Amino acid sequence: MTIKPDPYAIIPRADFDIPGKSHGLIDVVRWRYLLNLLVRTGVTTRYRNSVLGWTWSYVRPAAQFLVFWVVLGIFMKLDHGIPNYAVYLFSGIVVINLFSEGFKNATTSIVGNAPLVRKVFLPRQLFAVSAVIVAFVHFLPQVGLLLVVCLLMGWIAHISVLSILAVLAGMIIVMVFSLGLGLFFGAVNVRFRDAENIVELMLLLATWASPVLYAWTMVQEAVVDRLHWPSWLVELYLLNPITQGVELFHYAFWRPATEGMVSAAGYAGTELVALPPNLGWNTLWTFLIAVATLLLGQFVFRRLEGKFAQDL
Repeated sequence: MTIKPDPYAIIPRADFDIPGKSHGLIDVVRWRYLLNLLVRTGVTTRYRNSVLGWTWSYVRPAAQFLVFWVVLGIFMKLDHGIPNYAVYLFSGIVVINLFSEGFKNATTSIVGNAPLVRKVFLPRQLFAVSAVIVAFVHFLPQVGLLLVVCLLMGWIAHISVLSILAVLAGMIIVMVFSLGLGLFFGAVNVRFRDAENIVELMLLLATWASPVLYAWTMVQEAVVDRLHWPSWLVELYLLNPITQGVELFHYAFWRPATEGMVSAAGYAGTELVALPPNLGWNTLWTFLIAVATLLLGQFVFRRLEGKFAQDL
């Protein structure tokens, strides 16, 4: 009897793939067909059986804007210190909405897809990544509405290449940061559902901790001039990726749309809010902070994902 040699005997065990082993975010690229399917499902099912459908993508931010504008702009008269306060407010709101939806949906993505996680192996990071991409798709109509308003106010005459780059940089920073936080809290949320409540609290604070409703100079005046605290606290405040994203959108939309009004003959209102110091360098630093958050979130996610099916 002839003994046939095992063709795999000469191959080291380390060269075999372990079934069910994840390669992290690299698998998102390898499984891009499934990612595309998850994104299409998330986009098409959100407004299924809804009368208004995609109109809700305009109604929700518009209602949010009206509440803040009436309460803060008219009742509390914040519009007196910021020219063209309506555009200033809305250009910050769209950034907060992108962060809030991406972060929240990424946090609940694993628990929300528990049947798939329990029964089928697939890269679990796909759920968080698709949640952030779906948030970006819903963010586009809001930016389109903001762009139309700015065009009517002469925005096109004052934009530059830096304005376009500021929009791209702001979106990338906010999306990477929300994905990193979503991976971290999404992994923790599988075992400890308190993570959802923590995220809700963080999202509540995000609107007020960034210069969406007020100017960053108000923070400087309060911290340095009135409280006499060290100025590095303001610099730390400006290194918040959400703050940087909001300021980049102010630079890209609000500032060009307002320059023509402020420079017009006979204008007697307030001047433009000063640019934050080191806006360019802070863009680089906040991008690195967002990437570091993504790496941390990915590290925690990969350490905990082995027990997702058991915990769910």
